[in-house]
Amino acid sequence: MGRRNAVTRGLAKAAAAAGLIAFAPLPAAAQSPQPQDMVVGEAGSARVPVMGSVPNAATADYPTTATADYVFGCMSSNGNTRTALEQCSCSFDVVATLLPYQRYVDASTYLSMGQVTGEKGVLFRSSADAKATVADLRRAQAEAEIRCFN
Repeated sequence: MGRRNAVTRGLAKAAAAAGLIAFAPLPAAAQSPQPQDMVVGEAGSARVPVMGSVPNAATADYPTTATADYVFGCMSSNGNTRTALEQCSCSFDVVATLLPYQRYVDASTYLSMGQVTGEKGVLFRSSADAKATVADLRRAQAEAEIRCFN
């Protein structure tokens, strides 16, 4: 492990000296496999990653399958294009920052079970908790629409 850190530091110093990167290497304790805020592209040009590509604390609470379900559903509603992918990823990030995962699951359950006809589905459509939870999800989705699709 110590040898690997020494090699990493050596490569970082060499890259900085060659002008390929413009930042000092992080201490070993601060290094993580997550992407940096700034990515160095060809010939040392810097580019900012597309919104939604950098994990944050809010989206980390959501399992990958929930993320994929949301983005795939959104994309199918918006034309399955590259632009839709970027907008839907952004939308998911906004929803995830505004709504904790358990509240998202509750809202999804109320919406799903509310589609059951008759007396069995009425509890999921008309209870105060169901209405409040679904309203929270709708507000988060509306905020995502404003931030990502306009």
